[in-house]
Amino acid sequence: MKDIANDVVTLGADQSVSATSKKAITAVSLSAQSASWSVPRSRKTILHPISFDLAPGRVLGVVGPNGAGKSTLLRLLYRYHPPTTGTVKVDGTDIWSISARDVACTIAAVLQEQPTDFALTVREIIALGRIPHRRGFGGASGAHDAQIVQFALERLCLLEFADRQLGTLSGGERQRVMVARALAQEPSVLILDELTNHLDIRHQLEVIELIRDLPLTIVTSLHDLNLVAGVCDDVLLLKAGRSLGFGPPSEVLSEQALAHAFDVSARRERLAPSDTDYFTFHLSNKGIPYEEVSSIPHRYLSKYGGGLG
Repeated sequence: MKDIANDVVTLGADQSVSATSKKAITAVSLSAQSASWSVPRSRKTILHPISFDLAPGRVLGVVGPNGAGKSTLLRLLYRYHPPTTGTVKVDGTDIWSISARDVACTIAAVLQEQPTDFALTVREIIALGRIPHRRGFGGASGAHDAQIVQFALERLCLLEFADRQLGTLSGGERQRVMVARALAQEPSVLILDELTNHLDIRHQLEVIELIRDLPLTIVTSLHDLNLVAGVCDDVLLLKAGRSLGFGPPSEVLSEQALAHAFDVSARRERLAPSDTDYFTFHLSNKGIPYEEVSSIPHRYLSKYGGGLG
């Protein structure tokens, strides 16, 4: 993998530092082997054994209805929960067999929940992503770290917010700050939980472009199935904590599988202008007849389920 910055980035009014001196980071494989998770006290199983192998540099979309186990799976992948059974491996190494610092240098996560009470500026929040790379008491912060933080600010269009406190930003702006902090970690694996939540259309498109451009191994949970089909190389479909399929979107996201997973009627249609597939959905047991879905103007589709899972 190339470094997150390959261009010259500006550190000050009259100072520029080339990013070519940064060490290269390579994308890594990510796998789950019969990984499950149960609540420790009640032993209630939230996620039944899941297995998949994600090749380096690929984007995996984790989809399913609310309560399907998506966030629980992501917590296993970024080492928040130890699996009750099975293993999670990065490049063949069990992530629980190495130090938390080494995991943090390899895997970065952007979560749905964002802190709002930090008395830190945006630049300071992003700089927290450099902590796993610092060695010794207190670590060190030099030109190299400043260069990476500056690039992350630029890449997520956050320069105008650099000196503002995080709590003064909107939900979407805070989301972008968290992505920038994750990039500053220089990870090989990026975990994104409902990344497009709180983002307006423009910033959704910018983040989608970012996912496509980053030479990282990426796992993201998303509700928009049309977005998943357009962005992800592989899809893992979950329902009630069980896997319903893993593989390319064209194979896993069938009308029948989506109908079963979400308890809706699903139809894959072809959009003539862009020559791309588009899913539409509606409730199977009430509402408008299935045959009428395609005739509803786009602005009303969300009333009946629209293109969202």
